[in-house]
Order: sequence, then C-alpha cells, then structure tokens
Amino acid sequence: MKISEEGYTWMPTRSMAYWVIILLGGGTLLYLGRSLFIPLAFSVLISFVLYPMCRWLEKRGMNRVWAIILLLIAMSLLLAAVLTLLVSQFKAFGTEWPQLRAKLEQSYDQFGIYLEREFDVSPVARDHFLQTFMNDSSSQLVGLVQTTITSSMVSLVLLALIPIYTFLILLYRHRLVISLEFLFPRVAREKILDILQLTIHTYYNFIKGMAIVYLIVGVLNSIGLFLLGVPHAFLFGFIASILTFIPYVGIMVASLLPITIAWITFNSVWYPLAVILIFAFVQYLEANVIFPWAVSAKLNLNTLFTIIAIILGGIIWGAAGMILFVPFAAILKLIAEKTEGGSALSFLLGNDDTQENSKAKS
Repeated sequence: MKISEEGYTWMPTRSMAYWVIILLGGGTLLYLGRSLFIPLAFSVLISFVLYPMCRWLEKRGMNRVWAIILLLIAMSLLLAAVLTLLVSQFKAFGTEWPQLRAKLEQSYDQFGIYLEREFDVSPVARDHFLQTFMNDSSSQLVGLVQTTITSSMVSLVLLALIPIYTFLILLYRHRLVISLEFLFPRVAREKILDILQLTIHTYYNFIKGMAIVYLIVGVLNSIGLFLLGVPHAFLFGFIASILTFIPYVGIMVASLLPITIAWITFNSVWYPLAVILIFAFVQYLEANVIFPWAVSAKLNLNTLFTIIAIILGGIIWGAAGMILFVPFAAILKLIAEKTEGGSALSFLLGNDDTQENSKAKS
C-alpha cells in the first residue's frame, strides 16, 4: 500500500500475499493442534497477567518458585470462588424445586383444559400428546447433557494442564526470551523485545476491557430485574454477569434461579418469560456491542475485526477461541506494526485513532 497526498491508494505487493499465506497456514495449524494450543494459549495469557506481580515478589526477596506457587494458589482460590457461586446456584434452585414442580403440574392441568376446551381434544388424546412431547424433549435433553458432559470432561483435562504450563512458562521465562532472540537476526532482537513488552501490555488492556464488560453487563442485568420487580435483582444480575465467563452454560445456570423466583413470586408465566428476554437481550448486547466496544477500545482494534476475531475464534477453537482470538488479533497488529511490509495489515486492524495517526505520520 502506498500513501499519496490525495489519500490512500492500494497497490498489490508481495507483502500482502505473504500475510495472507501466513494467516491461512496459521489458521489451519491452530485448528489441527487445538488440543495443544488452547491450554497453552490460556497459560500464556495467565503468565503475562501474573508476570508483573511475580517480578514484584521476586524483587522483595521471595524465591521465584514460591512466588509463582503463591500467585497460582491465589488464582485457584478465585476460580474456586466462581465455581462455588455456580454450585450455590444449583443448590438454591434445588430448594425451590418443590414449589416449581407444583407450578409445573398446575400449568400442565391448565394447558390440558385449554386444549380440551378450545380444540375439543379428548383427555386421552391430550395425555398421549403431552406424554409424547415430554418423552421427545427428555431424549433430546439427555443427548444434550451427554454431549455437554463429554466435552466438559475433555475441557477438565485441558484445564488441568493450564497451571502446569503457567508455572513452567514463568519459571523458564528468561530462557524462553533468550531462545526467542536467537531465532532472529541480531538487528531484529531489540524489535522482538519491544514486541514482547507491548504484548504483555496488550494482555493487560484485554483484562481491563473484560472487567468493564462484566461491570456493564451486571448493571444492565440488575436494572432489568429490578424494574421487573424480581427480589435480589442486583445479586442475580451480577452473578449472571460473572458466570458469563463460562460460555453458554454460565448464563443458563445463572438464569435458573431468577426465573424460578419470578414464577413463584408473581404466579404468572409472563414474568419468567420477561426474565429470559432480559438476559437474552443483555447477552445480545454483550456479544455484539459491549464486548467489541470495551475490548477493542483497550486493544486499539476496530470493532469490525473484533467481531470477526470472535466469530473466527468460535469456528476454530469454539468457546475458548471466542475469548482468546481478540487479544491474538491485537498481537498480530503489533507484530505487523513492527514488521517491514506489515503496514497494510496494521492499518486494516486498527481503530479510527490509529488510522488518523497513520495519516498524520504519512
């Protein structure tokens, strides 16, 4: 790409083809090796987040091994708190089950009366229809649960590798950096260190952006439940926000208790439906507006390619990719900025501020 006084004029270059080949080859490698790369990518992310604290502890005389272990324990306690929150949701839902079951039986009888009155359906045909519907739904639900359990077992195995990888990356970080320097010519080593420092800063910005996302989602959930009149609106709203960290499953589990309480409290099916609509609307905003805006603003990515990174991550790595591919795109932009011939890709991924700065420099 050449920049003239009249504006931006695109010209095909070998560098553009080079980046296309790199992206296609890298995407194929990431898909085929996802069992290795997913826990490794999470470990790198956690290592970059823990690195400044680990370095701070080491400067104050703590042994490196014990500093890493202490930080991993603190991180594990935080994860345990989230899992405890999830389990408490299940237990609270279990205490409400007898009342919910009575409501379901009452609704079942009312629906049967409605079918008999409006469509002249006999009680025998009505019971047969409802029983068939329940059996089909149950079989589909069992299949869904089996698939979820199978994928969860695989995820647990991969999850167990993350603290091991994180420990080893932090322990051997100097050796890894020196090895990375040796892979490149001497003239490029300073540039590699600069990219590495910017990458750590990028991950920090990603974490800050995620914190903003959870805060906004929690506030929106809470306001919606409060206006609906659901008890403990702010508690349920922020629990749902925190549990969205667990893709798909988290929001479903978090919504069970407010749906149940809304049904029992107001004795109407419209209030549980309203709760579902509130969570669905906020989740839509989170996925398509809030997350791209908050995270892309912190990472200097434009919203379009943030959304593309989320979708592409979901295609290649599933739910994990939807989280990880956004900072990956930001790191790719950093590398392109520091690499000869990468200005076109950097310009393409950057936000409006980046574009204006590029114009000014040109």
